[in-house]
Amino acid sequence: MNYTFISQKLFAKLVSGFLVLTTLGVWASLQAQAQTQPESTVSPTLKKVGQLQLQNNGKPFKPSELEQSNKPIKAGTRGTIGSDDRLPMLSNNYPWSTIGRIVGESNSQTYSCTGTLIDEDIVVTNAHCVVDPKTGQVAKRVVFLANVVDGKYRDSAVAVQYFAGTDFQDENAEANDWAVIKINQPLGRKYGYLGWKSLPASTLIRNQKKLFFVGYSGDYPQADTEKFWGLTAGQGWTASFQAGCSIVDEQSNILLHDCDTAGGSSGGPIIASIAGEPYIVALNNAEILDRRSGQGLINLAVKISFLDSLFGQK
Repeated sequence: MNYTFISQKLFAKLVSGFLVLTTLGVWASLQAQAQTQPESTVSPTLKKVGQLQLQNNGKPFKPSELEQSNKPIKAGTRGTIGSDDRLPMLSNNYPWSTIGRIVGESNSQTYSCTGTLIDEDIVVTNAHCVVDPKTGQVAKRVVFLANVVDGKYRDSAVAVQYFAGTDFQDENAEANDWAVIKINQPLGRKYGYLGWKSLPASTLIRNQKKLFFVGYSGDYPQADTEKFWGLTAGQGWTASFQAGCSIVDEQSNILLHDCDTAGGSSGGPIIASIAGEPYIVALNNAEILDRRSGQGLINLAVKISFLDSLFGQK
């Protein structure tokens, strides 16, 4: 199926709408939850990538004290309702431990995205999770909440440096909607981190129904999910997991995918199991909507190959 690709102005509106906006009251609550954590007093700034050092060479890392599980839920299964194929990510095991909720503050509003540890102190997400697509201004503050499950988390870290692929003032913003964030604590030592693999689009498209996706979608968990699993923190405070989704096409250097997403899941990793190890192969970043119904037609993803260029991988 072919889709008419979105314009630069529409994309800026689309991704800004794809964030989940919250109130400053929620931000105050987050500050209270994280107040026992050491925080940097240095304002985060955009830096050249050479100033962000990577230790892991693109390989995944599981701390020895963490259990590993290919199931995002510790026990039990659940039938899906309608076309929504998502399940709650309830596990604190690796690799689920590497994924967290990003909360940012920009223009006196707070918003949320999804981020993944790719090194002990580096998180990967979308550019629009640290840069306002409308103004090109960098967020005033960004916090990474590690492995949030039903609103609960043990650790948080503050961003001290960003490196973004676009400030949304350029023509290729859609394909460069990525960012790496240096945080002020080495949380990857405790929670582990994922590797990445830059696979050709043709390889990804050929391997249908073999990918899985995790993101803190603002419409999830839904009422039936909350009732079944006893979740009480509300939508956006437990990540959704979907197995068996696909990259379906590539257009204008952007990947199209069918994983179930919503606002808040921006920056969420699309993951493949390669030789039994979890690798990020793309980043979810936006969706194309039916103008009449408002329903999602297809979702967009950024190629992960930018990490090869940033950190000198082949």
